[in-house]
Amino acid sequence: MRVNNEVMNLMDLFLPQYQFTEEHSRYVPASAAHVLDMLERPEVVDDPIARGLIALREMPNRLAGRIGLNSSLQNRPSFGIANFVFLGRDGNQELAYGLAGRFWQSDYGLSTLSDAQDFREINPSGIAKLVMNFTAEAEASGTRLTTRTRVWCRDADVHRRFRLYWLLIRPASGLIRRRLLKRAHNAAVAP
Repeated sequence: MRVNNEVMNLMDLFLPQYQFTEEHSRYVPASAAHVLDMLERPEVVDDPIARGLIALREMPNRLAGRIGLNSSLQNRPSFGIANFVFLGRDGNQELAYGLAGRFWQSDYGLSTLSDAQDFREINPSGIAKLVMNFTAEAEASGTRLTTRTRVWCRDADVHRRFRLYWLLIRPASGLIRRRLLKRAHNAAVAP
């Protein structure tokens, strides 16, 4: 995507302002198109370690439901890539996904988003917006695959709540992102 002869990526388009960020990258000996194609395959993004970490995070809420207490996760599938709204693919350069909600709540407090336009327009107080992207840049005879996550908090209360949550989940979030890169690598080089 070009704006005034400058390259603008999807992440900048959907979340130009942010207070929290995370970035990881990995070299993949395959073409950018092939690498991004791998990231669109459900079996690549469905990581058993990530599922385990998510199950651990959701356990108190789900356990509450099993013993008869209020549980907003009781009849919902575990959190995963399906909860993100697809923001777009910019050729063989970038994939982007968005999420909005009160992530620090035990049920994530997700806002319902049906498409990229919903993500762009949602702006109520009390929520955070997150964009996770994957960029693919030519490097040597392969691709430098990078994932970035940005979070924007509209107001001071959300910023305060998210900051504490970020401190707690960032190590697991980083592990999940690095494993996604590894799974994309392995899928891209598989015969």
